[in-house]
Amino acid sequence: MLTPEERDFLVYWERNRARRKRIFRQFLIGIPIGLLFAIPIAINFVSGWDKQASMVFNSGGLALLLALVLIVIFIAIFSQQHKWDGK
Repeated sequence: MLTPEERDFLVYWERNRARRKRIFRQFLIGIPIGLLFAIPIAINFVSGWDKQASMVFNSGGLALLLALVLIVIFIAIFSQQHKWDGK
């Protein structure tokens, strides 16, 4: 009933199912995608071209840093879960 290509996919999926579902592994693989979002935001605040952004950064730098870390974590995990579920 299954074609050889479908059987091969099922074997691949069974082998990689548990490994790909681990949150830490998804985070490690997705870090570059998360950084693609966070680095431009950080550059925007640090560059000083917008005076209002500089004032916000100087008054709440720790909150901004925490927000950037949370953005990286969320995007890294979300993108990898979406990528795995889409296959």
